[in-house]
Amino acid sequence: MIERMKKLTFLVTQKEYDGFIAGLREQGVVHVQQLKQGQTSPALQKAIDERVRYQQALEYLNISLKAWEKEGAGNKEQGAGEYNSSQQSACSLLEQVETLRAQEVSIRHEIDEAEKNIQKLEPWGNFDWESIKRLQQETGLKVFFYACAAKSFLSEWTEKYFATPIDEYRKRTYFLAFASEEPDIKAERLELPGGTLEHYKQAVANAKKALQENHDTTCQIARQYRELLEEGLKQAQGDIHLRQVELSDESIANGAVRLMVGWTLADKADDLAKWLDEKQVYYELEDPAYEDDVPVKITNDGYTRLFEPILRMYSLPNYHDIDPSLFFAPFFMLFFGLCLGDGGYGLIVLLGGIYLALKGSEDTKSYGRLGIWLGLATTICGLLTGTVFGIDLTKQDWALLAPVKPYFLNDNGIGLIFGYSPMMVISVIIGFVQVLLGMVLKACKAWKNFGFGYAIGTFSWVVALLSAIALFGLPACGVALPQAAVYALYGIIGLSVVGIFLYNNPGAYKNPILGPLLNIGGGVWATYGMATGLLGDLLSYIRLFALGLTGGVLGGVFNSLAYDLTSSLPWFVRWLPMVLILLAGHGITFALSMISAFVHPMRLTFVEFFKNADFSGGGKEYTPFKVVKS
Repeated sequence: MIERMKKLTFLVTQKEYDGFIAGLREQGVVHVQQLKQGQTSPALQKAIDERVRYQQALEYLNISLKAWEKEGAGNKEQGAGEYNSSQQSACSLLEQVETLRAQEVSIRHEIDEAEKNIQKLEPWGNFDWESIKRLQQETGLKVFFYACAAKSFLSEWTEKYFATPIDEYRKRTYFLAFASEEPDIKAERLELPGGTLEHYKQAVANAKKALQENHDTTCQIARQYRELLEEGLKQAQGDIHLRQVELSDESIANGAVRLMVGWTLADKADDLAKWLDEKQVYYELEDPAYEDDVPVKITNDGYTRLFEPILRMYSLPNYHDIDPSLFFAPFFMLFFGLCLGDGGYGLIVLLGGIYLALKGSEDTKSYGRLGIWLGLATTICGLLTGTVFGIDLTKQDWALLAPVKPYFLNDNGIGLIFGYSPMMVISVIIGFVQVLLGMVLKACKAWKNFGFGYAIGTFSWVVALLSAIALFGLPACGVALPQAAVYALYGIIGLSVVGIFLYNNPGAYKNPILGPLLNIGGGVWATYGMATGLLGDLLSYIRLFALGLTGGVLGGVFNSLAYDLTSSLPWFVRWLPMVLILLAGHGITFALSMISAFVHPMRLTFVEFFKNADFSGGGKEYTPFKVVKS
């Protein structure tokens, strides 16, 4: 349900502005409309930058803590880098975390550089550079370091340049050469670092020790003082909102007065008006006009609220829409069950939902409750169609199933309907019901926004379609209608045709000459659109039958593979490959079916239902200006 809003217009003097803003923030019920689009200020940019810093610091703490726990040290009470934040502010703690993060980057860079130098020096051993310098002074020759493939080393280099192999490392020969100038040796000349191998190994050990101390201190902060940073993040977010509000007014009367526009919930308007009267602030309180950009707050019961994330994936309704959550939620649940279509898979979703609802975090518990409903719908649909883990129950010779076999909704159960699979017919019927519901919502939306006259055309289509189904569909199903009922239905259809062709655009009757012509033309166009669009929409719902059938068939194929491929093996060996084939096969089928069970119901909801319901979307969420509390 979309909550009713009231529009507020304030006039505040420059002298009273700061106090008014602070009081308005304390009230926490006004969504301030931004009058200056795209404006910014140094204070706003500073607040945004601060929020980013807090977010990055918290992310860094999360990563560090996860690494700590992965290493098995998550239950460690004190790290090597003990940290005390007594009486420290969120800002100073943020600076400490940023310092630790910068130190970690620097230490890791030192380790990388030292390990690269170790890799270069390992083939040469732990030699002393001072000895090399003394040797060069005594001989008057320079020392050159080379490496080449072992088979490419030439003995003539030994004779000409005193080439001395030092080590065979990874199929490469590392050798020294002595000459007064660079020798003519076709090998890779190496430039070695200026320290010893032992020096760099000790540097790595020291750096890793410093890194561990840094990591321990970071984890100490993450475990004990994270809430202080989270509070700082909330304060930064509140500061952003404050700075945005400061840019959401217009100066008038040469800057002496500021004009602000805001929105509040209708049930909060009286208390807010009382506060404004006490503050002697000039304001106007009125209902929103149709052209106003009204923020939206939707309120639903516990069941419907579970489906709001799906609605938000498309868009929030705008203020003049009808909140579709309540109306598409049962259909989405049913569509999910039909697309997944297997009672066994539904049981998995149901149990997973129960686990999340009981053991999950606060963020995942709502998804767990949604999973319970979706799993329950799938289990029921799978049992009705007679499919459990790919097993067609109508083909099993189980005495328990004998009484209910004729009632399964598949070709082997109740049989074909009008020559078609029963689930195909049922899918089209469900689609027709949802499309009609969408048309009713469209008419109600027009009635709400423009008056009943603008809803007559759409209501006429709904009545005409239902009457036609009763007139021609019931006899086709073997139901004989009394002659009086037939005449009544023809009369209703006739009246509906009048509404379709003569009252689909009541605004056109402002011109008494063109009005009837425009309405007749609109009726003809609507009839063409209904004849082509309705058929296409209904055919889209056949995918409910097709996807459910596909999942059951794939599950049955893997059951057959597991049985047939292992039939020649003895039972004490056979069970293992059977289990592996079943787990892999049903795992693949379950994953693919789950994707389809989410995607295609969303497609039917977002395209067919929202189109017929004239759902516009594009709503901006109601976010009152208030103090951010911890």
